[in-house]
Amino acid sequence: MDNFGYLAQSAFPLVWILVPAIGAFVRARNVTSARERLEIWQRWWAIGAFGIGSLWMTVAFLAFPDVMATAIGFPRTPFLFEIAFANLGLAIMGFRAASASARERITIGLGGGMFLWGALAGHVYQWFANGDHAPGNTGGVLVNDLLIPAVMIVLAVRSRRLAAATPRPAGPVAV
Repeated sequence: MDNFGYLAQSAFPLVWILVPAIGAFVRARNVTSARERLEIWQRWWAIGAFGIGSLWMTVAFLAFPDVMATAIGFPRTPFLFEIAFANLGLAIMGFRAASASARERITIGLGGGMFLWGALAGHVYQWFANGDHAPGNTGGVLVNDLLIPAVMIVLAVRSRRLAAATPRPAGPVAV
């Protein structure tokens, strides 16, 4: 593989971080409410990074297992099928997070983090222990595995803190 091809394959996973970040930035740039701006960011991140990114991985591992095995530097094994369905679970959680409470989003981020941070540790181990420099084992995938759940958690924690610090308007009291 030439340098450009390697770089393109290594960097491609960053699409699932960059597109939601750019979309949220553009959509929220004229919003004055911090709460609304934060909600926009959470929804873009949940749907784009967590949902669509994980759904893409599901389809890729199911439809093109040989390509994905080569991309991560592993032989084709039944484990690829398991990765596909783990990503399907992440996709469902991501789509659910779009309309979830902050508490649910924290839980979704932690649940996704258990898989993705474990995958990150596995990628790093394979990189250093076995010299696996395949584009799907190093590069953008490392950034995604770290940031997708971490950003979900950080945004949700920030949302909870903002809600706790923001006084609610007094409304009628039910008797």
